[in-house]
Amino acid sequence: MGDILNISLVGVGGQGTLLASEILCQVGLLSGKDVKKSEVHGMAQRGGSVVSQLRIGKKVNSPLIAVGETDILISFEKVEALRFAHFLSPDGIAMVNDQEIRPVTVSSGQAEWPCDIDSRLKARFNKLELIPALKIAQSLGNVRVVNVVMIGALANHTEISDEVWREAIRSLVKPKFLELNLKAYDAGRSATAVAI
Repeated sequence: MGDILNISLVGVGGQGTLLASEILCQVGLLSGKDVKKSEVHGMAQRGGSVVSQLRIGKKVNSPLIAVGETDILISFEKVEALRFAHFLSPDGIAMVNDQEIRPVTVSSGQAEWPCDIDSRLKARFNKLELIPALKIAQSLGNVRVVNVVMIGALANHTEISDEVWREAIRSLVKPKFLELNLKAYDAGRSATAVAI
C-alpha cells in the first residue's frame, strides 16, 4: 500500500454497501485525509451488483481505482468477490463476508450456481479473510449490520484510531440504530476469519 489507500467495496443491493462506503469516507475525512469516492449501483434495489471505490490519502486526484490496484477488496457476498477479483492488486487483501446470495436467475433455473465457490476464492486470492459477518449480525439480532461488522474487520488493517471509526459511525447512523451498529463494529474488530 502506497501513499493512497485504495478500497473497493462490492456487494448485492440491500446489503449496505453504500452506507459502508460513506462511513469509510467519513473515517478518511475525520483523519484529515483527502477522500474521493465513486459508486455504481444500477439495479441495486433489485438485488443487482453494487460497487463503490474510494481512495484515501494526503492528496487524491481521482476517485477511480485502476484494475489491479485495489489494496483492500471488501465483499459482502462470496460470488461478488469473484466477480470483482480483477480489481485487487497481487499483494492486496480480500475480505469476504461468508455469505452466498443466489440471484433470481439461479433460483428460477435460468443460471447455474457454482458449487466450488470456497475453492475458487482460495485459489483466486493470495490474502483472503473470510469473515463470518452474517453469523455475527444474526447473533446481534439484525442481519442488516453485516456491513458494519465488515467495517470493524477492516479497521484492523489500518492505523486509524478506534475513536475515529466510532465517530464516523455516530455521524452517519440514526440514533435509534447507533448502539446496535457500534456493537456490530466491535464484533467485526474481534472477528476471526473462517478457514476454508
